[in-house]
Amino acid sequence: MLAYIVRRLLLIIPTLFGIMLINFAIVQFAPGGPVEQTLAQVRQQAIGATARISGGGSEVVQTESSRGARGLDPQFIEELKKQYGFDKPAPERFWQMLKSYVRFDFGNSFYRDRSVVDLVLDKMPVSISLGLWTTLITYLISIPLGIRKAVRDGTQFDVWTSTLIFVGNAIPVFLFAILLIVVFAGGSYFQWFPLRGLVSDNWHDLSWPARIVDYFWHMALPLTALTVGSFASLTMLTKNSFLDEIHKQYVLTARAKGLTERQVLYGHVFRNAMLLVISGIPGTLLSILFTGSVLIEIIFSLDGLGQLGYESVINRDYPVVFGTLFFFSLLGLIVAIIRDVLYMLIDPRISFESRS
Repeated sequence: MLAYIVRRLLLIIPTLFGIMLINFAIVQFAPGGPVEQTLAQVRQQAIGATARISGGGSEVVQTESSRGARGLDPQFIEELKKQYGFDKPAPERFWQMLKSYVRFDFGNSFYRDRSVVDLVLDKMPVSISLGLWTTLITYLISIPLGIRKAVRDGTQFDVWTSTLIFVGNAIPVFLFAILLIVVFAGGSYFQWFPLRGLVSDNWHDLSWPARIVDYFWHMALPLTALTVGSFASLTMLTKNSFLDEIHKQYVLTARAKGLTERQVLYGHVFRNAMLLVISGIPGTLLSILFTGSVLIEIIFSLDGLGQLGYESVINRDYPVVFGTLFFFSLLGLIVAIIRDVLYMLIDPRISFESRS
């Protein structure tokens, strides 16, 4: 196992290089970079000043402002490029970025006047809260429900729960989140839950029991929206895994020995059937943490990593975009290794080292 882990860790280096190279190349062709956005703002300000001066009737100053609105000083443009690091060729910028990332130096945001690391650490608690609680609730619902559906396969319980699961899976997460806001957050009917934020403004003045209640009061709607969009596939995976194991020969042998259904189910079937389900926990958490919560954070105004990434892409804040991309890609590759190790620990019969 150790040799396999070492090989996978070494494979992270070329994989990360490829991810960063492809995304860096795509960005070079994307219009509306930080330099272009700043120049557009300066021109817009010059045009606005021209309009105000024109209204006051000053013809001489109007001519100078109109000239500034039509064209900017080339030296100013070059200084702006140097400020954003675009005065060097693309290969040189990419190489300098990689050297900085090896030292985990992700630079500073173009617009927030803070380092990328500080921004990520500041937004992390919101995304971690959504990811951990959603994963926990999803597994607590999906595993018992999937087992019961497998045991009662083909019954009325299996049919109507499958109907509910498919309906829940068919509803987009963002649409269900909007529905929750309309119904329960003061949209049109009830105002039982807050619309934005992870905690109330006076959270620090509350007692600890009141803080806990306030925290879950704010988390109720986002967690409901994420859980409804997550538990369907896991429930069906659990059911199918148990059904596959229940019909195997060793289960028939255990029943022939006189073991009860509970002993057969939890003493023999459970470990083998839960292999895929348990080993998928890191990947499920990562997907909820960094991808599934993006729209939820935006809809519920939760200042987390999803909203940070979205705003960074919109504003072309490249240090934040590439810094978070590097960090999340590295984390995803490490989680993939952890998932494979869990496979081998749960079922020693699995060996990735034997694969050619």
